[in-house]
Amino acid sequence: MSNPRRFGLDELILRPGTYFNPQTEIMVIVDDTPEVDHELFDMDQFDSDDWVLIAEDTPVDEVKRDDLVERFQIAHQVGGLDSGDDLGEEDKGLDADPEEDEEDDELEGVEEL
Repeated sequence: MSNPRRFGLDELILRPGTYFNPQTEIMVIVDDTPEVDHELFDMDQFDSDDWVLIAEDTPVDEVKRDDLVERFQIAHQVGGLDSGDDLGEEDKGLDADPEEDEEDDELEGVEEL
């Protein structure tokens, strides 16, 4: 496996992205876009290390998450893409089997008849 970018917990919480710990098999998604009304919290009661559970749900599109994991796996296999490539871009030519796409195109033409 090529060398993926690695971050410590203290680093990843400062940088939006999707992170995975292979030892614990825990995925952390850091999203810095939501804004929560600060008047809800008495800031004097919280340390900078404290976190507040907003909900038990995970507001993640599971299909997109699984696609990101699959793309990471493909990119980091032996002989895969260089570790410097940005996996966030949509089209990196990561189709598992380009011939399969051609077969789909041929079948679409048959269905139209």
